[in-house]
Amino acid sequence: MSISAPTYDDVVRASERIAGLAHRTPVMTSRTADERTGASLFFKAENFQRVGAFKFRGAYNALAALDDDQKARGAVAFSSGNHAQAVALAGQLLGVPTVIIMPKDAPAIKVAATRGYGGEVVFYDRYAEDRAAIGRRIAGERGLALIPPFDHPEIIAGQGTATKELIDDVGELDLLLVPLGGGGLLSGSVLAAKALSPRCRVIGVEPAAGDDGARSFREGRIVTIDVPTTLADGAQTTALGAITFSIIQELVDDVVTVPDAALVEAMRFFAERMKMVVEPTGCLAAAAAFSGVVPVKGQRVGVILSGGNVDLATFARLLMPA
Repeated sequence: MSISAPTYDDVVRASERIAGLAHRTPVMTSRTADERTGASLFFKAENFQRVGAFKFRGAYNALAALDDDQKARGAVAFSSGNHAQAVALAGQLLGVPTVIIMPKDAPAIKVAATRGYGGEVVFYDRYAEDRAAIGRRIAGERGLALIPPFDHPEIIAGQGTATKELIDDVGELDLLLVPLGGGGLLSGSVLAAKALSPRCRVIGVEPAAGDDGARSFREGRIVTIDVPTTLADGAQTTALGAITFSIIQELVDDVVTVPDAALVEAMRFFAERMKMVVEPTGCLAAAAAFSGVVPVKGQRVGVILSGGNVDLATFARLLMPA
């Protein structure tokens, strides 16, 4: 594992740093979900986190770790939306100026929220431009700290606090299902799970169209793909990061994929039966359990619902009967 990779001790420090600032989100259960799957499912509802997604945990942890000089100069981040909002809000709370690079087709609700938190938004074409290169250029020109969405030790450690809370609240698990895009959430989650519940199997779940993580896991190398076309806009990444891949390769038990149709069905279940709005990316882990892609019968299963930021018109359109 890379020497720059975080450990569970970093997750603990992140938990202390964000205490009282990040919400300790609820763990939800559903008798209907349990009956459907034959398992005991524990949904960690990060759709109720600040900015509506788990990303606030890592963003605040990373910005808070900057020295005073860097905080004064500011930070730049790139994101399809949830990390964007999280960095902007964390910057507002810490007095750190932020520049956020967002795809021009990002959900309007996420762009509006990012600006509302004080972030300066710079748009790019996700299908033709390299957001990381744009971020490096702006960081160099303006002297800003670059805060990537997943491949950063403090980001990873911060994201791991969600699983730490989950296991602290419900006890040891047999299985933990985690949405996978660039790997920040999965990497942090597996650090926490293996420390607190050593026998727990941890499985990452990607959209079928964006299977770079599954391919990387199986091939033992970072596989890069074209920008995938999927409803899970938070998982439209093209490759895992160097740090996230090293952790996933060493500690994660498996990586699977689910089709977009399964995400819509999971969204419908949460809306109808649990009265929650969960975005498509946030449904990845649940869809794996509901659809049977991952066998869960007879097990205590943690399910990370990573976010709830979906445009309401899109939400209504997706759930409307055919």
